[in-house]
Parts: sequence; C-alpha cells; structure tokens
Amino acid sequence: MFKQDQEIFNVLLGSVSEGVIIVDEHQKVVEVNSAAEKMFGYTKDELDKQHLNILIPKNYHAGHDAHFNGFMKAKQRRQMGQGRDIYGARKDGSVFPLEAGLNPFSIYGKNYVMALVIDISIRKEHEQKIKDLNTQLEQKVLLRTQELSETIEQLEVENAKRLEAEEEAKTALKREQELNELKTKFLSLVSHEFKTPLSGILTSTMLLSKYKLTEQQQKRDKHIKTISDKVHYLNNILNDFLSIEKLQKGKVNYKLSTFKVSKVINEVVYNANMLLKDGQQINYPENIDSFSLYQDEKIVELALSNLVHNAIKYSSENTIIDIIITQNETTTTFQVRDNGIGIPEKDQKNIFNRYFRAENALLTEGTGIGLNIVKDHLENLHGSIAFESVENEGTVFTITIPNKAEL
Repeated sequence: MFKQDQEIFNVLLGSVSEGVIIVDEHQKVVEVNSAAEKMFGYTKDELDKQHLNILIPKNYHAGHDAHFNGFMKAKQRRQMGQGRDIYGARKDGSVFPLEAGLNPFSIYGKNYVMALVIDISIRKEHEQKIKDLNTQLEQKVLLRTQELSETIEQLEVENAKRLEAEEEAKTALKREQELNELKTKFLSLVSHEFKTPLSGILTSTMLLSKYKLTEQQQKRDKHIKTISDKVHYLNNILNDFLSIEKLQKGKVNYKLSTFKVSKVINEVVYNANMLLKDGQQINYPENIDSFSLYQDEKIVELALSNLVHNAIKYSSENTIIDIIITQNETTTTFQVRDNGIGIPEKDQKNIFNRYFRAENALLTEGTGIGLNIVKDHLENLHGSIAFESVENEGTVFTITIPNKAEL
C-alpha cells in the first residue's frame, strides 16, 4: 500500500523531527523514518517486517502484548506509558527513556498503529540532576537544621547552667545573709539571755554572804533557789544549743522503746506544776491509760514539755492549760491549748524559725530555739507539729506522731 505515492510519503516522514514507527496489527514494523533510524541505531531495511519487540527492552516484553492488544481493541489515540516510565532498546543493546504517542488508523481494510517517539534521555538527565540537587539540598537543610538544633540545645544547656549558677549564687548569698542575721541574733541572744541570769546569780551570791545568822535561813534559801533556778535555766539554754549542733550535723541517735503515754504526761505535768503562776491550772488528759508508743520517749517528753512550758510562760495568772490526747491505729495526736497572749498573724509564718521570737513575746525570757528543735526532732521521727493562734485569745499546738517509729 505504501508503494503508491512512495516519494510523497517518504518526504512527509522525513520532515517529522520525532521518530515515526508504523506497525501492523501483528506488531510487525512496516515503516520507520530517518529520525527513528537514528534514535534506535537500525536502518530501515533492518527493521522491515521485524517484530516491534526488537525496539523494546527484554524485561518489558512479557506485558507488552497485553497492552498492545488492549489498545487495538479500543482504537483510540493515547499517550503510551501513562503513569509509568517507558524505555526503548537500541541496536547496541543500550536502553533509553522515551515518550510515545499512539495513533491507530486503517487503510484498505488493514489496521495499523503509528507511534510518534521522542528520546527524553536529556530531559530525564536534567530531572535526575534536579532530584539529586533537591536531595543534596534536603540533606544540607537537614544537616544544617540538625546542627542548628544541636547549637540551640547547647545554648539551652549553657543557659540552664548559667541560670543554675545564678540561682546557686542567689541561694548562697541568701544563706550568707541569713547566717549573718542568725549570728547577730545569736550574739544578741547570748548577751541578753546569759547576762540576766548571771547577774541574778552574782547578786544572790553577794547577798548570801551577808546573811550569816541562823534566823536569816529563809532569806538564804530564797537566794539559793534563785541561783539554782538561774543555773537550771542556763543549763537548758546550753542543752538547746548542743541539740541544734547535733541536729545540723545529723548526729542525733534516737533510742526507740515502747512506753505508756501516761508515763510521759505524768513527768511533763509534774515538772510543769513547779512553774505555774498563781491561779494557773493544767487539765490532765482523759482516757489515756491504754495509749502506748514505740518512739523515743525523751524526744516526746521534750516536745510536750516545750509546749506546756510555753503555754505557762505566755499565759497570765488564773488561766487554764488543756492537754488533749487522741490515738488511732497508726498515729497519736497531742494538743496543748492555752488562753495566753497568742501569736500575731504577721509573725506566724516564722514561728518555727531558729532564734525567732514574736513581737509580743520579746519582753518575756526565752531563746526562740525551742520550737525549732522540736520541729526538727518530730520530722526526723516522721511526725509533725502545727498550730492555730489568735492574738490575745490563745494558741493551740498540735503534735502528730506515728505510734511506731521507723528510722
């Protein structure tokens, strides 16, 4: 059929810059143009009557027939290889990427397909270069991001260290200031609390030497008692200072034992009765005979004595001090209630601080370390101390301690 007007047909094929390949319905090559010859490396005679597979890589042969048959049934123009890459095979065995537009047609009752083929090797190379450049760029961005992230992390670590150092410096400065304040308070305390009883002892000693007659024994006894009381007071202060030092150094050795609560209360009340002012009265706790503890007996006695003595000291004459004790399966609670001067609201937050004394208690004899010692001991024994107070109405201190200590 192509013999007719062959010269015109050859001119038309030669003028097409894309490769043109025409095959019949059996995929036999019937015509190619010079662009296709150059693209695939075959001459026209070498391709004549050859199966189309000669121009297709072997690994694509298996699926090609099905694609071709489907196309011949549809007989519609379309782009070959939609959604996938297609390749051509040259005479020298090399493979290259291509694009192909398929155009079915019929002449003299026979069906043919004309394929317009474009070698896209250069385009694919450019695309690959772009992909490679994008990959390199992504890797550089990723690397740079990682480096930036690491730099930020290092800066955050350095900043955290700087803030920590600043905080430590502030804490150290605050501690130094507190220490200086404590030293000042301590020196003032020692000066006042030791000077007054020592002066009393010196005065009573001098007066004792003047009372030599038998009938002056009562006066001698009075001054001997004054000396004894002042020495006892100074001894208690020194014991408090020693307790602070042991607590700070963690050298306190607690001696645990099982004892009746009533035994401790009896001792506390007995000693407190000697300190009562005129008309003051201590209400003994009720229903405590069955209560017992496995604790450090001396520490429990110390804590209760401190609270009861404070209640006596900061309450006026003719007042009542209540001791209330309750116990459940795990804990025992001690309450000491007075009707004394109370603690000003603005001073309550500092009441357990060492050497601190409330504003309305400054003229009363005291060191300001007793409650601090009691709190530290109780916390070491997994107990606690708290209070409620209204100025000029009174105070209630509450101690809660486990029935069985675990050190």
